[in-house]
Amino acid sequence: MQLPQLVNMFGADLQRRYGEKIHKLTLHGGFSCPNRDGTLGRGGCTFCNVASFANEQMQRRSIAEQLRAQAGKVNRAKRYLAYFQAYTSTYAEVSLLADMYRQALAQADMVGICVGTRPDCVPSAALDLLASYLDQGYEVWLELGLQTAHDKTLKRINRGHNFSCYRHTARLARERGLKVCSHLIVGLPGETAADHLATLRQVVDSGVDGIKLHPLHIVTGSTLAQAWRAGRMPELAMEEYAASAGEMIRHTPKEIVYHRVSANARRPTLLAPLWCENRWNGMQAVGGYLQRYGGQGSGLDEKRQYRP
Repeated sequence: MQLPQLVNMFGADLQRRYGEKIHKLTLHGGFSCPNRDGTLGRGGCTFCNVASFANEQMQRRSIAEQLRAQAGKVNRAKRYLAYFQAYTSTYAEVSLLADMYRQALAQADMVGICVGTRPDCVPSAALDLLASYLDQGYEVWLELGLQTAHDKTLKRINRGHNFSCYRHTARLARERGLKVCSHLIVGLPGETAADHLATLRQVVDSGVDGIKLHPLHIVTGSTLAQAWRAGRMPELAMEEYAASAGEMIRHTPKEIVYHRVSANARRPTLLAPLWCENRWNGMQAVGGYLQRYGGQGSGLDEKRQYRP
């Protein structure tokens, strides 16, 4: 299975543009989340157990120490993107953000920065700060956790914002020349394959440069875990994920880059589905679907409209 031949993958895109392999180094900036600290709500999104996505040991290290530790694990790349992944990585005073981002970009062999955040936590000053790195020749990605374009689902999972908020932030970012990557979850409660395609259509129509797809994980400490234990939350089957993710990819214009087509979590944090313990399972399933039905962009007609 040759996924890069079927999907415009981020790693291959970077290698084409830089002439060598570029690796993302994951950072923890010690940020919080307004959907957990009481600013917007308590308890976070229903699918989230923050402990499952954040490395506390990494959090105690400086940015430089984290980068050295991460780079030491990589033997196939010599240049890097600094990736502020955990929590909401624009949720702080801009002066603090500037200091953290500066520390990351000050390290040798950095080609740019990726910042993961919520669409309701990106003030204009933060966008201007990120845009300033473009003027210095760095690559800059703003990764926005949308999950779904359906406001009904966003409310159901206690997300704390609507699709209009995402669309507004994405537009402001792209107006400044920032690249926007949208995070989407397949398998959220109540959603169907048609809903997944509708989300993809709205994200593409609003303007996007990259997409990350995630299968829904049921993890310990989350609200969904309680529903799963009570038998009220069905598990996402790998075949179901492959079909939905595959159709989303088939209906994506070829110039949009896929940063990820599957994801994983580890037991005992992961409760279900257990095939998500190894992300290669999902990637192979998606690749197999695309081999059978066509790769990225094959679901679009000549006028680039979406088929029903």
